[in-house]
This record gives sequence, structure tokens and C-alpha cells, in this order.
Amino acid sequence: MARGRNTPQTLSEQVDSGTAELSPDPDRPNAWLLRLNGTAQSHVDLDDPTHLEFEYVQRLAHLVDLLAPTGKPVRALHLGGGGFTLPRYIAATRPRSTQQVVEIDGALIELLRRALPPEKNARIRMRNGDAREVMSRAPDETFDLVVSDVFSGARTPAHLTSVEYVREAARTMVASGVYASNIGDGNALVYARAQAATVRAVFEHVAVIAEPGILRGRRFGNLVILGSRVELPLEQLVRRTAGDPFPGRVEHGGSLVKFIGGAKATTDATATRSPSPPPGTWGLPAE
Repeated sequence: MARGRNTPQTLSEQVDSGTAELSPDPDRPNAWLLRLNGTAQSHVDLDDPTHLEFEYVQRLAHLVDLLAPTGKPVRALHLGGGGFTLPRYIAATRPRSTQQVVEIDGALIELLRRALPPEKNARIRMRNGDAREVMSRAPDETFDLVVSDVFSGARTPAHLTSVEYVREAARTMVASGVYASNIGDGNALVYARAQAATVRAVFEHVAVIAEPGILRGRRFGNLVILGSRVELPLEQLVRRTAGDPFPGRVEHGGSLVKFIGGAKATTDATATRSPSPPPGTWGLPAE
């Protein structure tokens, strides 16, 4: 949606899950912020898909960069669409990659196809449906990367938080594949600790990435949880994350065990939605 004289500066449209708003970035000529019901969902720069505003997407991009030799195509499954920021990044940095994006909001998909279309040569297939249900139909041992980044409003649905869900993701991955989950939590981090335990119940190699203040429970924010059957590129992840504009920390090994504490893995029988972020978080109105 390149801006011009006749292009509205802000686009607001009703979608299946509420109100989607695309607002221009005043600092970048063809970049847009997607909000859904007031919650900031994605930042997309159509001129430069490698420009990433959100910190958690930067963490995921580090993983993408380390997933395979530079430029080598990968097969990725994205559960949760948003503005397709990470798929656009993969298409730009790893041409000929094949990607599937699953988004439950069909009207949002159509809005993005119309207003913020991916590059024509990007091999990004958009599928409308529930993330877990669509994933259940995916073939075994297909994807190098599975990213779970699903929010209904500002909360992750309960059925996308369990061991059974993570096992289903693992089934679709090649032996060297990596599972990555973006979640939100704060304060005592009860939910985040349980989610780390859940991923650890499925994968031998696990890490949690977030800003130190979030890991200490001082504020609410994003945590990225990684899981794999093979060793993760921890040394490079630690170095790259420490060099981010808002430096992060990678919990792994003994520090991960300490972080999880006595938290139990979540099952379908015990699953709950992620906690609500406090007012003022992720663009939500402040009290």
C-alpha cells in the first residue's frame, strides 16, 4: 500500500475478530503498524522487509539467520499471521523458501493481501483456519521451522499452549527443525514458566529469550521459547541478542532449570489462556 496523494493515512476496517487498523510509520516512508482491537500486532516495512521494529521479531530473525547457511531456503510454518512480518523477512533473506501462514481471521488475510501484499516472488501461502486444526493436517517431517505466534486480542488461546499442541508441531518438523513460540507474561511469570516446562517436555534442547526486566518479572512483555531435538546455536543467539537495541538474555541449561523452577508442563486438561497484559502494554489504552 504505497502512499500517495489519494491514499488515506490511516486505514480502519472491520475484520472477523474486530477492528483492524493500519497506521503509517512517520519515520519510514512505506511502513505500517497493524493494530487489532487496539493491540499492536505487527510492523511491516514494504520497502525493506528486513527492518524489524518489534523486539521479539528481532529475536526470531536471529534464529532464522542461524537456522541454515546464509541464503539457503527453508521450509517454515507460521501459526498466526499478523502482518506476515517474519515470513516477509525469510522471503527477503532466504529466497525460494517455502512458507505457510495460518491465520484464523479470513477477513484480515484479505485486508493484508489488498493493502500490504507480499512480494510477488515470495513463496508465502496464506491459509485461513485454526492453527492447531490446520497443523494437524500437515505432513510429518516437513518443516525446518515452526513458529507459534497466535493471539486472540492480546492473549494466546488455551488450546495452543499444551504439550499435545507442541508435540503436534514437533511431528511436522524435520529432525533438525526448531520450534519457536512467542508468548506474553509478567510479574511472577507463572504462565511463562509453565510454557517453558511444556516445551521442555517435548524437546531435549530448550531456551527462553527475553529482556532481563521481563525475566525478573519487573514488567509484562514478550518471551520467545525455542525447542529442538538438536543443539540450538546458543553461543550465537546469546551474542546477537545481547547486541539488540533492547538487549535480551538467553536462559538455557542450568539457568533455564532455575527459571522453570517447579512449574509443571501444561496439558489439554489443564490449559488456560495466557494472562491479560496490563493497561498501556502493546498499545492497549492506559487506565
